[in-house]
Amino acid sequence: MRDWVLSTPSRTAPIPNPQSPIAPEDRAQLTFERLFGPEFGHGKTFDLPRLKAALHALGAPQLRLPPVIHIAGTNGKGSTIAFMRAIAEAAGLRVHAFTKPHLFALRERFLVAGDVASDDALIGAAERVASVSTELTQFDAQAAAALLLFSEAPAGVVLLETGMGGRDDSTNVIENAALTVITPIALDHQVELGPRLADIAAHKAGILKPAAPALVARQQDAAREIIEARAEAIGAPLLRQGVEWDAYAHAGRLVVQTETRVLDLPPPTLAGAHQIDNAGLACAAMLAWRDLPDEAFADGVAGARLQARLQPLTRGPLSAPIRATGGEVWVDGAHNAHGAQALARALHAMQRRRPAPTIAVVGMRARKDADSFIGAIAGAVNHVIGVPLSEAHVAPVMMTAICDLFGIESSAAPSFEAAMQNAAQFPAPRVLICGSFLLAAEALRVESG
Repeated sequence: MRDWVLSTPSRTAPIPNPQSPIAPEDRAQLTFERLFGPEFGHGKTFDLPRLKAALHALGAPQLRLPPVIHIAGTNGKGSTIAFMRAIAEAAGLRVHAFTKPHLFALRERFLVAGDVASDDALIGAAERVASVSTELTQFDAQAAAALLLFSEAPAGVVLLETGMGGRDDSTNVIENAALTVITPIALDHQVELGPRLADIAAHKAGILKPAAPALVARQQDAAREIIEARAEAIGAPLLRQGVEWDAYAHAGRLVVQTETRVLDLPPPTLAGAHQIDNAGLACAAMLAWRDLPDEAFADGVAGARLQARLQPLTRGPLSAPIRATGGEVWVDGAHNAHGAQALARALHAMQRRRPAPTIAVVGMRARKDADSFIGAIAGAVNHVIGVPLSEAHVAPVMMTAICDLFGIESSAAPSFEAAMQNAAQFPAPRVLICGSFLLAAEALRVESG
């Protein structure tokens, strides 16, 4: 890549660090933490029988749901669900969805008949769950609360995203899914799921159900073989990208082709070539589930929205100084090597359209693999600025040390604001804020004023 030089500030980015504003109180999150403890680092065992017993005491809401589409995978789950939701709603269906993570408030994870659940509704559901068991993990309790809310409101479909893995995940209390979907599998959460891709794939494949079609994105061989073996063992029909269906860009449009139908659709609204695969997977899944009209797929693909997925910042105060120089700002929640690879491909494509110094502002949680993330994005950026997060994180100076190993110019900033001031000193830069949904949320909050 062309070398772009930043003369100041220095590598240590000595810029003042004003105190960031405190986010509004999240009443639902505080309630779940009070009743069940923290979502992470809780010390409780993962115990599906315990969750099933609690659900039985609540009247077995998991058995009183609209058709369930269960989604697992490492990356692309949120985008795929966003496309599926938009397609279903374009077809006139009401949608329940349980997803993670949230950006600003816990209630974002709970979509009930097309509307984000209120704090009051979530708090009420949490208290009902706590009345039968406070020994559940917080995510167990979230899943139970979602199932309660979904069982009590009419809808046409439930889109249910795993929290981590699949086989032992809290959402895997669903016994009769209409469909399962597996997005691309890559290395992440190795401490919990195992060190090898095959170990992780075995967890993800645990959501497959006998006789329920399984829509599978294109996979690395080690993951694909595990999924195929599990499907054969339990009798789950497989619909694999590149075999029984495919999706690709052609003449500026998205083409989705199955063995019985071809869709010629507008390009996805979400940016990046990887969204062709995510939108294609969503379309293939909905085709496998129901005979929906072509217009629903076209409107859904063109109308899906999801924050912090290669999202351009175009109107607010955060991006204004950089836009004033002719630059651009993007934000993405990618936090593992596979996600970083997708970002690198997108950045290369942007560079072909407009050559510019590419600056990655990166903040990562302590439990994430910063080495592999930075290594995956290294060839697509000119400079990395490491920033701290409000929770346990990889120290910015550690990021600069990692960048040194990959031969990337870098600096450590004492705050996100300082990092953006640093980035604005490049000529008409392309700035990508990434590494954590926590950092993405902070960027979107500042941009909104």
